[in-house]
Amino acid sequence: MTAHQNGSTSTEFSDFYLNCFVRSPSWQHWLSLPLSLLFLLAMGANTILLITIRLEASLHEPMYYLLSLLSLLDMALCLTVIPKVLAIFWFDLRSISFFACFLQMFTMNSIFAMESCTFMVMAYDRYVAICHPLRYLSIITDQFVVKAAIFILARSIFLTVPIPILSGCLHYCLENVIENCLCANMSVSKLSCGDIIINRLYQFACGWTLLGFDLILIFLSYTLILRAVLKLKSEGAVAKALSTCGSHFILILFFSTVLLVFVFTLVVEKKVSSDVPVLLNILHHVIPPALNPIVYGVRTQEIKQGIQRLLKKGW
Repeated sequence: MTAHQNGSTSTEFSDFYLNCFVRSPSWQHWLSLPLSLLFLLAMGANTILLITIRLEASLHEPMYYLLSLLSLLDMALCLTVIPKVLAIFWFDLRSISFFACFLQMFTMNSIFAMESCTFMVMAYDRYVAICHPLRYLSIITDQFVVKAAIFILARSIFLTVPIPILSGCLHYCLENVIENCLCANMSVSKLSCGDIIINRLYQFACGWTLLGFDLILIFLSYTLILRAVLKLKSEGAVAKALSTCGSHFILILFFSTVLLVFVFTLVVEKKVSSDVPVLLNILHHVIPPALNPIVYGVRTQEIKQGIQRLLKKGW
């Protein structure tokens, strides 16, 4: 429950209240079923993918270790957001403590940064595999994956941990109702009585520095890959190279497109319903995690064969 102290100048709260789709209550009814199905799909598909990679010796390669890391991040992202959203939809449990709110804020931001960096490392992996195939085994090793994972974790945590700290240091004295289904940084910060310009600037600088830097390197990697592929004289080699990179590029494109759409709706928020950015924010936490393992499973022959072998063993 919200604890507050009434006075002439301020009111102090011990928790926030997530004002989720109160302007469009019908959204909760039709959204709860597909959202829960997408959540189960994301958790189930990523679990199957992780088990397949773990049990199939032929998949014990750096590329699939990176894919395992992506699956773990997807599952963590879903678990951070979707259960609370469904609890609001089904049981009207809108209250969230300050600690839980800022923890969710940190987790969401750090996982997004980790996923972006993972996509960048995976693009580099494909670049080396196609543009420098003879050196691939000496460059992309198990040690490389370990170092890459440490870099992804350290960079993301170091750069995103100030976001909840800056928001947590603000004084919340007038309002504790968050106009969102989750504890997004700016949705929380704008409730404070103080100046939030530093929060806005850091969020903007951190987001565009991390995502922008990663996207530039990803684009550069695929530009070099495309140039190398077009030089191949064998049609079979071209098709195989494009197929290998196709699933990866589709997921990166979708991840980036959803972010751009979300940013666009925030820019034109006066012309669209305020619930639209909230809806897109929720979907961005569940649709990519649900699609990632499916796209890889369908388009990657080795994973498809590994799943089929495991199913035959199960029967």
